[in-house]
Amino acid sequence: MAMISAVVLLSCVVTVTAAFDVTAVPFDEGFSHLFGNDNLVRSSDGRTAHLSLNRYSGSGFVSNDMYHHGFFSASIKLPSDYTAGVVVAFYTSNGDLFEKTHDELDFEFLGNVRGKDWRIQTNVYGNGSTSRGREERYVLPFDPTAEAHRYSILWTSQLIIFYVDDTPIREVVRSDAMGGDYPSKPMSVYATIWDGSTWATGNGKYKVNYKYEPFVSDFSDLVLRGCRADPIQQVDSAAARRCAEANDELLAADFALMTPKKRAAMRRFRERYMTYSCCYDTNRYPVAFPDCDIVPSEQSRFYEWGQSKDPRERRRSRRRSRKARAGDPKHVSSI
Repeated sequence: MAMISAVVLLSCVVTVTAAFDVTAVPFDEGFSHLFGNDNLVRSSDGRTAHLSLNRYSGSGFVSNDMYHHGFFSASIKLPSDYTAGVVVAFYTSNGDLFEKTHDELDFEFLGNVRGKDWRIQTNVYGNGSTSRGREERYVLPFDPTAEAHRYSILWTSQLIIFYVDDTPIREVVRSDAMGGDYPSKPMSVYATIWDGSTWATGNGKYKVNYKYEPFVSDFSDLVLRGCRADPIQQVDSAAARRCAEANDELLAADFALMTPKKRAAMRRFRERYMTYSCCYDTNRYPVAFPDCDIVPSEQSRFYEWGQSKDPRERRRSRRRSRKARAGDPKHVSSI
């Protein structure tokens, strides 16, 4: 028998998120401890999980189920002070089952030396396509260590959207030319913090300094909305139909509808804060990916290796960060 159920909103509601019509679930109902022993601490009300990194271990948790398409979201507060080499991640993956052909969608938060910006990276991998990595990198228009902000991943059969708060920052539309590069197999949802000293800051120039341990990141308002699936079990026609219906529900939801207002907000974010794009990395990819939306005015702002030409992006972001630390945080949605 197939092990797939229809769209699932786990039953015990904790809160309703402000930006979208979705519900959050208690940690123990939706997730399990992954690694890190005592470095994962759950709040008494079940709403928040604290992940920490120290010299002995990082930590992480994983969803109890795998999902074939879905909307996955968390409010995340990042570690402050000196965070070079620290990597916090919120992502979907099936790498534990498909080592060489895995799918993955990532938010990676890359720490930095004191006074510099946290950077975030989004990744889209399908069928083990890490050698054709669809990566983008950005700075943020607020201080992500001052308070929690919501980061969301929508994954459907037709498109993928990454959100910061209620602003879409990246859209990947599926095309026939993408083939297996589009994530297609059921995935679990993960949150982790770990030591990325070998690459995360200055290509490994700046390492994690454990004088500042522990590095703590808070995850709350966790959302799991999707079609639960077991990728190993054979799927019958009824189960496949239920997941197709669930996918249609996702596509009809507010977070999947790219209105002119949302598209304009995404364009503004990308113009101001994107610092790397695989779509403009002609040194690595002489032929752009078929899902790349090449915008000539946007392309002119990048070098041939995909890095931004505009150093003012960082200065703008730092000015906003200083305002946030002074008690006047600026949300992406206000850009």
